[in-house]
Amino acid sequence: QVQPVESGGGLVQAGGSLRLSCAASGIIFSFKTMGWYRQAPGKQRELVADITSGGRTTYRDSVKGRFTISRDNAKKTVYLQMNSLKPGDTAVYYCNEAPNPAQWGQGTQVTVSS
Repeated sequence: QVQPVESGGGLVQAGGSLRLSCAASGIIFSFKTMGWYRQAPGKQRELVADITSGGRTTYRDSVKGRFTISRDNAKKTVYLQMNSLKPGDTAVYYCNEAPNPAQWGQGTQVTVSS
């Protein structure tokens, strides 16, 4: 089972950038499709992007062209580069297995001011 620890969130102005990192322990990390999820206040958690063990990526329409997911299997780490951030991207961001998440970590708060 993958145990995620997310970091890299913060407060940024609209149009800015952040890079999130997720350190995921678990010896089978390299075989897992991993995803970044987010949950805004009062909304359900949603899958933002995912990446297969082979590096194939999928993105939610609202972040296409702005966000890039990547992974380093040797470091058991997943990244989310977020550019051109919008206030609507404000949420707690989590990484987990996709599409069937296992144990959730604490997440990292991303706040985008207008």
